[in-house]
Order: sequence, then structure tokens, then C-alpha cells
Amino acid sequence: MNHKILCALGGELGNSFEKRSAGMLKSVAMASLALVVGGCSFIARSPDQYRDDTSNLLSTKSAELNACYDNAVKTEPGAAGKVTVVFTVAKKTGTISSVTPDPARTTAPQSLVTCVVTAINGLVLNPGDQRDGQATFEYDFARPGAPGAPAMPPPA
Repeated sequence: MNHKILCALGGELGNSFEKRSAGMLKSVAMASLALVVGGCSFIARSPDQYRDDTSNLLSTKSAELNACYDNAVKTEPGAAGKVTVVFTVAKKTGTISSVTPDPARTTAPQSLVTCVVTAINGLVLNPGDQRDGQATFEYDFARPGAPGAPAMPPPA
């Protein structure tokens, strides 16, 4: 199984910083510390950081997604194809929700699609972000050596 992010997550890049005075920087640092101590924990990720953090989160489900594929092959020995999902990462909470398959780019059997959607729905990106994220993520399912399967790297 291979996976990739097809488009970046996150909103507009509008982060700017100006150094006004040492006194202001101390105030900002103290306010930031108060937010951390007070229990708020969300950040403003760049689109690349949002993509990478979400990809890392989704990779925690690799074993479950491989089990999804193994179960699909048990009922359909030739099961293979792509599962492309679209979802939202909620600002502040980081909860992945509204996971739906993209029918135009999904070719895998329905049982595999349903299993993938169930596996990633509800995951939580921690810490949350200041912006909602919208993502499209694609999984390729095929047995190594099968027609259309991604090439396996040579043994080390």
C-alpha cells in the first residue's frame, strides 16, 4: 500500500511578524506562555507542515489499512485499486471528520473503501491548528508484483 497527499492542507499563509521593541517581545512571550499553561494548545502550521503532520498521523493507521486490504482480498482475491478520500481537519481540535471517498478517483472495491474511511475518520492531529484543513489523500492497494502495483525497492 502506498499513500500520498494530493493537495496541501491549511488556509492562507498570512503569518507575519514585526519586531517592534524588546518590551513587546517580552509581553508576547509571556502571553504565549500563559496560553500554554492555560491549556490552549494549537498552532499555525504552514501548508507543508500541515501536509507532513497529517501524513504522519495517517501513517499511524498503516497496520489497520493493511488489514482492510487483507480482508478485501479474502472476499475478492483480485481486489486492488485506489482509495481517494477527502476530509476536513477541524481547527483547534485537530479532529479528522467528513471523510468521504472521491468516486471519480477511487477504483477499489466498496468494502475496502468503507474500511479506509472508518479507519481514518475521527483521528486527531495534535496539537490542533488555528485553521481548518481540507485534504485529499490517496491510497494505492495492490499486492507486490501484481500488475499496476508500485515497484518494490531492491533489497538492501
